Amino acid sequence: MSSYKILSSGLIRELDAYTIANEPIQSIDLMERAARKCYEWIIKKTDISSNYKIVCGMGNNGGDGLAIARMLYRDGRNVEVYYIHHSEKASDDNYKNFRKIANIPGLVVTEIFENDPDIEISEGDIIIDAILGSGLSKPTSGLISNIIRQVNESDGYIISIDIPSGLYADIPTNQRSESEIIKADYTLTLQLPKLAFFIPENDKYVGEWRTLNIGLDKGFIKDANTNYFLLRKKEIRELYKPRLRYSHKGTFGHGLIIGGSLGKAGAAIMATQSALRSGAGLISVHIPQYCITAIHSSIPEAMISIDESETEITRLPDLSPFNAIAIGPGIGMHEDTQKVLKLIIQEARVPLVIDADGLNILSENKTWLSFLPPNTVLTPHIKEFERLTSKAGNHFDRLEILRAFSERYKVYVVLKGAYTAIGCPDGKVFFNPTGNPGMATGGSGDVLTGIITGLLTSGYKVKDACLMGVWLHGKAGDLAASELSQPSMIATDITKYLGKAFKRLE
Repeated sequence: MSSYKILSSGLIRELDAYTIANEPIQSIDLMERAARKCYEWIIKKTDISSNYKIVCGMGNNGGDGLAIARMLYRDGRNVEVYYIHHSEKASDDNYKNFRKIANIPGLVVTEIFENDPDIEISEGDIIIDAILGSGLSKPTSGLISNIIRQVNESDGYIISIDIPSGLYADIPTNQRSESEIIKADYTLTLQLPKLAFFIPENDKYVGEWRTLNIGLDKGFIKDANTNYFLLRKKEIRELYKPRLRYSHKGTFGHGLIIGGSLGKAGAAIMATQSALRSGAGLISVHIPQYCITAIHSSIPEAMISIDESETEITRLPDLSPFNAIAIGPGIGMHEDTQKVLKLIIQEARVPLVIDADGLNILSENKTWLSFLPPNTVLTPHIKEFERLTSKAGNHFDRLEILRAFSERYKVYVVLKGAYTAIGCPDGKVFFNPTGNPGMATGGSGDVLTGIITGLLTSGYKVKDACLMGVWLHGKAGDLAASELSQPSMIATDITKYLGKAFKRLE
């Protein structure tokens, strides 16, 4: 599977240069192609009566903006260009595009120098931010910071080209000093997304974003080395296994979920339901006696293994019948339950998923991490992950901790959140684009645990079950939100829409 690569800004520059040399194409023509893709998106998404304020710097990002301005003006749009003189010299292609628009009658170009008055932006204006690109290597200051501040304080709708001006592509914004960053409503990024787009603290800058294919060299992208990838429906569909006519329940395995404790039967129920909805032939759930009635009444399809304890998980059932095992949803932190987790780590010979209180137990017994079976799946949210590892100053650092942890212990870590990140034993990280804030509700994680367990039970490889499970979980959440609204969603709605999510892969 070759998912969408996320390349560093340095590799993006090399990709541009390689395309220019090997297509071959002149750099000014590649800029024209990129600008046209942006222009085509803009005219589809904005009203022809809008006023367009194109704010351009002196580099190649500004050159893109100048070309977009020319195309919009020739389309009959109301266009005004602000050209920011923040450097002694423009890039060659920027200068060529500046000369082109300077000779167009009626196209207003206002050149802005250090001591010039403020730019004029009115409510409802469409602002095209083409000041600085992804190659930024130092904080903004002076004239550029002043312009960025004015744009952010305006009532216009801001569209950034490639990346919001002032935002670093590959390093944290919180290491900046006295800098200003455009807060875009929409970002049109060229060819490939930037790692910065998957960082929670950057959401206020990036806004919504779309990747535009500008025809950069596919061979270079294929061979480029990176640790970061974006999942796409195309690749997930390649993982999907259609059922054969003569399949039977034994074909799709028997999974075990160990969950529940006093007051927490619901977690075990949600994990079991979603495991059954994810293709497992059989699912057994090992529960304390307290949970029997709840499980029987809500999931008649599940087989039940009953613990000796009324309220806690205190023993491990025979593991030999099972093709995959999950432990954690609602199990609590009882001393006997902790012993059960230790025992399962020692005895499990099939794929193992650990979630919720299972992760909290691991956090209090970190020496057990070294004994996790290879390819174990851990599904923490950020706080659970920090308890397992350490607190990070920013999400860039957290991603490095994720990579190091997954490599060290040879496990898959599903770090839940917006753009859930799946850390793999080889140090690769996959971001998932499906899902929405409506899924930020109690039980969503239990549903994800069940989905991954169901896929593992039915025969998917561990990596494929993680990637496909996260994608399906998010897609089901998106389908639920589209009909129910985000605020009204509950976790079991995700399970209800799993079938429709699977249909998207058929």
